[in-house]
Amino acid sequence: MIHERLTRVLSAILLVPGVLHFLAPKPFDEIVPDEVPGDKRMWTYASGVAEVGLGAAVLIPRTRRTAAGLAAALFIAVFPANVNMIRLWVDKSAFMKSIAWARLPLQIPLIVLALLVRRGAPTHSAEAAPVD
Repeated sequence: MIHERLTRVLSAILLVPGVLHFLAPKPFDEIVPDEVPGDKRMWTYASGVAEVGLGAAVLIPRTRRTAAGLAAALFIAVFPANVNMIRLWVDKSAFMKSIAWARLPLQIPLIVLALLVRRGAPTHSAEAAPVD
């Protein structure tokens, strides 16, 4: 039961911002580091597709294990954008700077959540086992 709740939480954490990448892409474009090659909007949409896809895939027991592992990797991959936000928001208010700084340690519980969901997900061999 707790695993299902964690799975739904992980799914929502991925789906909501993933959809926002398409509804309001500009804030996401702005934090893509200049050092990342290519068009910033392309990266915004690509990460949105990844978040929406993984958010949906963790809800499906057959794909949950892989999707949760990939979600952990995604949370690690977006870390440079969070660091970049701190760099870009150096002249913002103290409140805005605290939001930017808070995003860094927040990645740790997100990664742990994804790994917990992965750990509790059915394995492919367990799904294929015959039922007596």
